[in-house]
Amino acid sequence: MHAFFIDGKKQEIEAIEISSRVDIVKLVGQDTIISDQINDTDAVYFDEDCFIRGASGRFQIDKLAPISGKAVVIGYLEGEQLTNAHLSLEELQAKTQFL
Repeated sequence: MHAFFIDGKKQEIEAIEISSRVDIVKLVGQDTIISDQINDTDAVYFDEDCFIRGASGRFQIDKLAPISGKAVVIGYLEGEQLTNAHLSLEELQAKTQFL
């Protein structure tokens, strides 16, 4: 599935391919993964305890709460079934601010 990987420390967003939620856990580097909806078709998945762990590199997507560390943006269907991201790289970059 087409997705995006955000690295707050490097202040980079890159297009990636993943096959399951296991890939999200590996990329983020923690197993306490939660998500927040960006819009009706895409969500950002990140470490729930990113600030407690002191992860470096903060960023914010639109008006969502800031995130620290790494995250994956991917599309979803009802029931949290993952699908290709609907946002383009350019759209996600315009929505993301590194803090």
